[in-house]
Amino acid sequence: MKPLDGIRILDFSRVLAGPMATQILAELGAEVIKIERPGAGDETRSFEPRVESGDSGYFFAFNRGKKSVTLNLKSPRGQQIARQLARHADVVVENFLPGEMVAFGLGYEALSAENPELVYVSCTGFGQTGPYSDRNGYDTIFQALSGVMALTGHPDGPPAKVGVPFADLTSGLWIAISVLTGLAGRKQTGSGTHIDLSMLDVQVSMLTIAAARWFLLGEDPKRTGTEHPGRVPSAAFECADGRWLHISGSDQHWAATCSVLGLDALAADRALDRNSERVVQRERVMAAMMAATARRGRDELAEALRAANVPAGEVNSVAEILADPHVAARGMVAGFEHPKAGRVGALKMPVRLSGYDEISPGVPPVLGADTATVLAGMLGIPAAEIDQLRGEGAI
Repeated sequence: MKPLDGIRILDFSRVLAGPMATQILAELGAEVIKIERPGAGDETRSFEPRVESGDSGYFFAFNRGKKSVTLNLKSPRGQQIARQLARHADVVVENFLPGEMVAFGLGYEALSAENPELVYVSCTGFGQTGPYSDRNGYDTIFQALSGVMALTGHPDGPPAKVGVPFADLTSGLWIAISVLTGLAGRKQTGSGTHIDLSMLDVQVSMLTIAAARWFLLGEDPKRTGTEHPGRVPSAAFECADGRWLHISGSDQHWAATCSVLGLDALAADRALDRNSERVVQRERVMAAMMAATARRGRDELAEALRAANVPAGEVNSVAEILADPHVAARGMVAGFEHPKAGRVGALKMPVRLSGYDEISPGVPPVLGADTATVLAGMLGIPAAEIDQLRGEGAI
C-alpha cells in the first residue's frame, strides 16, 4: 500500500523537470503512463552517461516506476488515442511550448471537456502568458535569467551555475506539489484545474532572502562564495590536507569555535561575541580562521568542532557522501534490476512514511514496453488493431 495508489497520471513531459516530478509520484504509488515518441522516446534516453547495455543513466535517474507507451502525437490516430487515455486519467503533466498541446487537440480545454475532474499541469520555461511565453530554454538559462547564477560563485570570479541542475530539480518539486495540490482541491470542488507553472517563476521564487535584501535595503546582493552574507563564521575553510571543511555557527557557538581553533585574541575581544560585529570585522575574523584551519587536518578538526557542539561539515565529494555510513544507515542508496542493464544503483526518495509499504526505486521502462498492455487494458483495443496502428506509425 502506498499513498497515491489508485491515481493515474498521463505523462507527456520529457527531459528532467516533468519526469522528475512524475517519478516522485510513481514511487509514491501513482500509476504513471509515460507517453514517448515511437522509435526515439524521451530525449534523455540518448544522454550521457550510458551503461554497457547502451541505456542512459540520465534517463534511469528520472523515469523509474513508470510505464512507457509510444504514441505519435503528430498522427491523428495517435492524438485520438491520447485523448482516450486522458479520459481515464486523474492527472496530465506536459512541458511542451504554449499552444503545442492545443494544436495536437490535447490542451486543457479539450481534455477537461471530456474529463472535468482532470488535474492538468503545464510546465514551461516562461509560463502560458507574458512577453517571453514563446521562448524555450534549459536549466542554465533559467539560472542565469533569474539571478541565481549571479549569486553563485566567488566574488572575484565569474558567475557560476549550481553544481546540480537546480532550475530543473526545483521545478520538478513544484510540479509534484502542484499535482498534489490539484488533487486535494479536486476533493473540495469536485473539479479539476489547469496549473500554469513557469520554470523562471520557480527560480525567481528561490531568491527569497536575496530578494528580501533588495526589498528592504535596496541592496543588489553579490556573490559571496561559500560565505553567508549575514553570518560570520559560515564558510568553507581549506585544511592542512588540502580538503575543505564548512564551519558555521551563531553567537552561542563563537566561544567554542575560538577555543577549538586556538583563536585567543578573537575570543578576548568581547565585541566579537555578537554576530553583527563579526560581520563588520569579517576580513579580520576570516583571516584568523583561515590561518588556524590551514594547520589542521580536515577530519580531526571536524570531529573536534562537533565535540564542542560547533556545527561543522566536511565538504564531501559525491563518492564520499554515497559511501557515508549515515547515508547508508538511512537507506538512501539502493538500486533496481533492469531487464537490459542488470543491477543499477539508484537513490531512494528522502521520505519515510509510517503505515505504508517501503518506498523503493522502481524500474525505468524499456521504450514502448507497455504500449500494447495499456492500449488493450485501458481502451480495449484488440491485438490486430494494435498491430495495424504500429504499421501506420501511430504508435
